[in-house]
Amino acid sequence: MTERLAPPAAAIHRSMTVKEWAMLLTLSVLWGGSFFFTGIAVTALPPFTIVALRVGLAALLLIAACRVAGMTLPRDRRVWAAFVVMGCLNNVVPFSLIVWGQTHIASGLAAILNATTPLATVVVAHVATADERMTANRLAGVVVGFLGVAVMIGPAALGGMSVAIWAQIACLVAALSYAFAGVYGRRFKQLGVPPLATAAGQVTASAILLAPIALLVDRPWTLPLPGLPVIGAILGIAVLSTAVAYVLYFRILATAGATNLLLVTFLIPVSAIVMGTLVLGERLAPRHVVGMALVAAGLALIDGRVQRWLVSSREARLRD
Repeated sequence: MTERLAPPAAAIHRSMTVKEWAMLLTLSVLWGGSFFFTGIAVTALPPFTIVALRVGLAALLLIAACRVAGMTLPRDRRVWAAFVVMGCLNNVVPFSLIVWGQTHIASGLAAILNATTPLATVVVAHVATADERMTANRLAGVVVGFLGVAVMIGPAALGGMSVAIWAQIACLVAALSYAFAGVYGRRFKQLGVPPLATAAGQVTASAILLAPIALLVDRPWTLPLPGLPVIGAILGIAVLSTAVAYVLYFRILATAGATNLLLVTFLIPVSAIVMGTLVLGERLAPRHVVGMALVAAGLALIDGRVQRWLVSSREARLRD
């Protein structure tokens, strides 16, 4: 999921239309594609350069989208301070950690680890908010999901911290950063900033923060000119997986609601694994597949959709 903002508290609990399912599947491919595109880009470019190009190009496109929609970015210093914090939590920190992580692990594994974001969000929201407390289902989901994480990392961690284990931990820290972003992002509704403007503002703030870091650390002008596949990957991750994905995200949110939108979390690792396997030739170990199943089970417990379906089916049978 790799670029999520906090959905509004109110959710639309209803079945999605065929069009909404199509948009949801498209969004999962776009966000899953971010891991695929990153897997190509890291073969030629360093992490900060990749992330800076991603948010810089996406910022230009989202600002243009705001203008087309008749919006202007706010000029209030309070709002821009919030954009900076949100940009750090939702872009700078997680994007950089995931890109670095993908220099050492497969894109599919990075996507699975990133799918733990809702698990971390449940814990962060319980501690940091008064209206999103832990429930029995959520606690069970967190326990099952993090059991899946332990399975994926495997017993090798007990024998020493290899670079691959650190890369997996980096992806988990990125998921935690997304969780904090989700809780922090709720304030933009109170500040009266429209969702599309919030997306443009926080990506713009991220670009401003990352540009000097990439210049100082990576010295991109000293790097050889990347080939067309890498240039295409950068354009793909910026245009498709960031700018277009944000616009699609907010459209689904407006019509299908936050509860239905959470289903994308289940789909992102699938699309990332398919693309990584078919195009990049990646292979996941059996423990990664088992871990993914446990994470999916944890997400299902948190979502509650399966439990509600089982209860309603049982009540229907009893009525019959």
